[in-house]
Amino acid sequence: MNCVSTENWRFMKYIIKYIYIKPLVIALFILGAPVLSFAQQTPVLSLPGILQKIDSNNVLLQSYGLKAESYKHNAAAATAWMAPMVGVGTFMTPYPGQQVMDERDKGSLMLQLEQDIPNPAKLAAKKRYIASQGNIELATRGVTLNELKAQAKRLYFNWIIAQQKIKVLQENEKIMQTMKKIEEVRYPYNQSQLSGVYKTNAKLEDNRNMIRMQEGTIAKARSWLNSLMNAPGNQAFEIDTTYQPVFEPAASYDTASLAAVRKDVLKMNESISSMQLNIESMKRDRKPDFRIRFDHMQPLGAMMPKAFSAMGMISVPIVPWASKMYKSGIKAMEYNVAAMEKEKAAMLQETQGMLYGMQYEIRTMQQRIAAMEDKIVPSLRQTLDASFLNYQENKMTLSNVIDSWEALTMMQSGILDEKLKLYEMIVDYEKQLYR
Repeated sequence: MNCVSTENWRFMKYIIKYIYIKPLVIALFILGAPVLSFAQQTPVLSLPGILQKIDSNNVLLQSYGLKAESYKHNAAAATAWMAPMVGVGTFMTPYPGQQVMDERDKGSLMLQLEQDIPNPAKLAAKKRYIASQGNIELATRGVTLNELKAQAKRLYFNWIIAQQKIKVLQENEKIMQTMKKIEEVRYPYNQSQLSGVYKTNAKLEDNRNMIRMQEGTIAKARSWLNSLMNAPGNQAFEIDTTYQPVFEPAASYDTASLAAVRKDVLKMNESISSMQLNIESMKRDRKPDFRIRFDHMQPLGAMMPKAFSAMGMISVPIVPWASKMYKSGIKAMEYNVAAMEKEKAAMLQETQGMLYGMQYEIRTMQQRIAAMEDKIVPSLRQTLDASFLNYQENKMTLSNVIDSWEALTMMQSGILDEKLKLYEMIVDYEKQLYR
């Protein structure tokens, strides 16, 4: 009787375990799964978001800010005076063993104090010149930022095209898998050859190799973008694969408009401004500097009075043998400024023609891609559909269908290659416009 009760109790526990406890565990797991997946979701970064992170986090860009800050401190240091010179010694003291005839012949103990007093106008001009070099560093930062943004855009667009290629290859792989199954079904009935099965296997593996190659492109782009954002190279993130760059030509290509937006022109303007401040600083070299000196004599003889000597000195930089230095330096700097102005004008003129040519090239590329997508691809797809239908009805060989499949795949891949070229042309255009 006890034995029967024990068996009944075990059976009841089994029912409770699988009817009540198991569904509860399953329910908790189902409810918790979205929470876990949400917590582990990979972030999606837009192109503007990546560019913003590069602007704020890139280590190379941070170095320019530090250099500019150092020039501020150097400019503040330029207004400092030289430290005073203090000296202690003897004055008109006889050598040991000499016979001293009078108390005044014993000489004196001498204390000397000397201070250079630079011209305030010179210091102010030098301070302005050194501070202007910080502006050059900040302008250089803008040029470097433009380069890094262009690099990030290329990586982003390579990632987008690689993702689109993977999608195309996966879709076309389904067609090849269908043909492989048909060959495997027909072979036992002598309606196909064993080479057909092998051929479809080879095409499938080749297709997968192409997918792997695109996955490698994505991995490389992710690593490089992470490095540009000052993040670990293996940090996981995704991009907005629906993003499509839009070509927006500039409203005008006149040199004045280009000079207002190009970063390298801004850098040249800052360099010219700095050189002009340097010329002003060199012109201040014609102004005199000052020096004062005070000497105190403590006599070694009791009968001699204490004495002092005070002297003020002024430099005379206008003499011919001294003025030659700053006059020649000013003339050389003025020639450098004129040369840089010519260089800037030539660069703007060259950029103007380059942007016109790039605009026409981009428009032509857009027309080519539109023709390929609207006319060539639909025709190749219809050809493949017709060939595949005839192949299913055993009216066409496998080789002919594979030829149609390869033609469509190559054309779709070619279009994506052309799109990548178009995107990179847009990047180069924007880089030249804002360089």
